[in-house]
Amino acid sequence: MGAGTEANGGGGSGLMRRRGCACTKDDFLPEESFKSWGNYVSALKQTPARLVDRVLSRSSVEDELEVKSRSEHEMKKTLSWWDLMWFGMGAVIGAGIFVLTGLEARTEAGPAVVLSYAVSGLSALLSVFCYTEFAVEIPVAGGSFAYLRVELGDFMAFIAAGNILLEYVIGGAAVARSWTSYFATLCNHEPEDFRIHVHALAKDYNQLDPIAVAITIIICIVAVLSTKGSSRLNYVASVVHMVVILFIIIAGLTKADTQNYASFAPFGPRGIFKASAVLFFAYVGFDAVSTMAEETKNPGRDIPIGLVGSMVITTAVYCLLAITLCLMQPYANIDPDAPFSRAFQAVGMSWAQYVVAAGALKGMTSVLLVGAVGQARYLTHIARTHMMPPWFAKVDPKTGTPINATIVMLAATAVIAFFTKLEILSDLLSISTLFIFMLVSVALLVRRHYVSGETSPENRNKLIAFLVLIIGSSIATAAYWGISKTGWIAYLITVPIWILSTAGLCFFVPQARKPKLWGVPLVPWLPSASIAINIFLLGSIKKDSFIRFAVWTVLLLVYYLFFGLHASYDTAKSFEVKGIEERAFRKVEEGQVSSATTKPGFEGVDGRSTPTAPPTL
Repeated sequence: MGAGTEANGGGGSGLMRRRGCACTKDDFLPEESFKSWGNYVSALKQTPARLVDRVLSRSSVEDELEVKSRSEHEMKKTLSWWDLMWFGMGAVIGAGIFVLTGLEARTEAGPAVVLSYAVSGLSALLSVFCYTEFAVEIPVAGGSFAYLRVELGDFMAFIAAGNILLEYVIGGAAVARSWTSYFATLCNHEPEDFRIHVHALAKDYNQLDPIAVAITIIICIVAVLSTKGSSRLNYVASVVHMVVILFIIIAGLTKADTQNYASFAPFGPRGIFKASAVLFFAYVGFDAVSTMAEETKNPGRDIPIGLVGSMVITTAVYCLLAITLCLMQPYANIDPDAPFSRAFQAVGMSWAQYVVAAGALKGMTSVLLVGAVGQARYLTHIARTHMMPPWFAKVDPKTGTPINATIVMLAATAVIAFFTKLEILSDLLSISTLFIFMLVSVALLVRRHYVSGETSPENRNKLIAFLVLIIGSSIATAAYWGISKTGWIAYLITVPIWILSTAGLCFFVPQARKPKLWGVPLVPWLPSASIAINIFLLGSIKKDSFIRFAVWTVLLLVYYLFFGLHASYDTAKSFEVKGIEERAFRKVEEGQVSSATTKPGFEGVDGRSTPTAPPTL
């Protein structure tokens, strides 16, 4: 295999070039553990030891930057803060505001749905701060997967990444189905007119949606051709969308009736927070922007402006739209399926429903596009570590985009959108994202307060204790909220524990690392608040969603234990040995040691070999 074997073990830039587009086993399982059945059986016997190694091992910023070379070609640095800001708004302002606002206002929050959006927006904004510091310090395409690999290890990173990929696919399918609904409104038809009914299929899966598949294919083509081109299309679509939103707000407020706010919170605080957990779907997608850090010209400046700026604008827009809707109609009369269109009909502006439908289509197109760009980059970086087949990590030299990952992710989105009703899809959303946002906040606290080899065992143990108390008190608060409808005594215990734990972390565990370019303010209070709010919102999600979350996580574990673990272990160890070898030879060149001392232990080592030395934990 010669030059090709090194890259097979590590996915490096030395991958053998083959004519045509034929794929071989080495594109998917090139690692030593899968070279033969004997190797695979031997690897399975080592599963416990390898799992311990992957759980305890940590990546480094340098390692995450180095794995970019495993994509054969680099992604092009073409994005500025302006692009990122519009990508952020394009990723977020879409189906959520036009689909869920009416439902939650009518059934859970009433006019106080504006507070639900504010709570969800605060949670998202706190998470944005944490994501921003990581994206600036680790400017790679892996997003939360790369950040968690550095601070919490491979195993936790893979579980989190698998869940966020599911969230992207399910969310994209839900938006694609909604796209058909608003397209039907624009054509003065019912959505069912554009769907194919197949009675032989099960209920909820028998309304086939070819338009959802068509729009997904178009988005795939755009995302594959160029990231900068995707940015321009998103920019145009987002500008048109913002114009339509301004029209909705201004025209709607001219028909405002303050009597509709007479009963502001008819369902009480519980309804506000229950709606917040659901409406968090309206903010899902901003994390896709962090995956574009590798393609950003000046990450230290552009990422903070783009991410934080887009989230502040989005939250303000959502709150204004919620206020407008509830001033136009009594909350009990709001249509849960097409709230804004029907609201304009109710106040005698029926023609405006077409403007609303056009704006919704533009917004959902942007959400699909940014989601396609983001999810492909997540998968690309996961494949670079070989937790997923390295075939997904390839970047096309002409377009500078990860074509394989983009096509596969959008193919999965199209299949699910083709068969599955929106109601089924909406039940699967939000939980994975809240879970991952919470983990990223934990990872930021670990990053600031712990550096291996520098932090003393005493400070490390105090950090672990305070993190356990912060997470435990947050879970207890959320659980009590879910169990007790009117109680308040437990809050007098759980909330002070959270406050004291965060204060203890602040005053008794010194920060071991300062950010180089941009950092989250008010550490540890801001990340700790992000943990608490995300867990609290998780406590407001339905039980069925947790069951689906658990089932998917079990499936991820099965794949990881039988394939991902062994592939990533082989890859990590081969690159570890290769790195030691390169450092040794570098010392030879610098005259620090004789060449004879570098030979023992390195002869015969190639890029795909698995070292026999015990793993470094």
